[in-house]
Amino acid sequence: MRRDAVVGGVSTRMERGERVVRHVGAADAWNAVLWSDLDEDTADAVIAEQARYFGGLGVEVEWKLYSHDRPADLGERLVKAGFVPDEPETLMVAQISELDLDFATPDGIRLVPVTDEAGVDLMFRATEAAFGHSSGSLRDQVLAKLREDPEGTRAVVAMAGDVPVSGARMDLHEGTAFASLWGGGTVAEWRGRGIYRALVTHRARIAADHGYEYLQVDASDQSRPILQRLGFEALGTTTPYLRKPGVDQA
Repeated sequence: MRRDAVVGGVSTRMERGERVVRHVGAADAWNAVLWSDLDEDTADAVIAEQARYFGGLGVEVEWKLYSHDRPADLGERLVKAGFVPDEPETLMVAQISELDLDFATPDGIRLVPVTDEAGVDLMFRATEAAFGHSSGSLRDQVLAKLREDPEGTRAVVAMAGDVPVSGARMDLHEGTAFASLWGGGTVAEWRGRGIYRALVTHRARIAADHGYEYLQVDASDQSRPILQRLGFEALGTTTPYLRKPGVDQA
């Protein structure tokens, strides 16, 4: 999923080297180091190389660090190179055939597919209210993915009447057995009613219908217990390390 990742659409590209795989796009795209194969002797030089590369592009970069990545002190080395860690999340995976997908949408809620700019606006109204902060460039990234790769990206918004109360996305990774789930934040006063579970099962059914076998989630502390009850298993943690352009290395 990381080493052999493919990109959907035309506005970004995947670059593969001997030691890293990186996702590269414009300043408003998601720029990231997805995978690395490092040890104590090679890590610092490769980190410095990535900092110079993305710094030269003038973009923010995320180094997506997993708890099983090596060397063991990779996070400390990233910090020394000007990367700042964000909140860790739990890497969770489920086999779709083992999930209970017989779950009805809660009363008063309807799930609406997101296929255009108006739908994206509704979805991000819900998620920004749920998480309490702006989505930044993510809105434009999702809109671009829906335009460029509509078969590989699915999105849905949960509506209570005319009010968006939750939103979620899914990427279908062609050539793999995996679909990945993103978002799912629910507005505070609508939590505890099963909306998040409904969004998970809704996307799981779509993935199964398209022949995918597994779901992967980077789960927050709030969503992890729900996913565990649904049958997801924790494999480790993942932490985004962010580096803004113009940052000097220590």
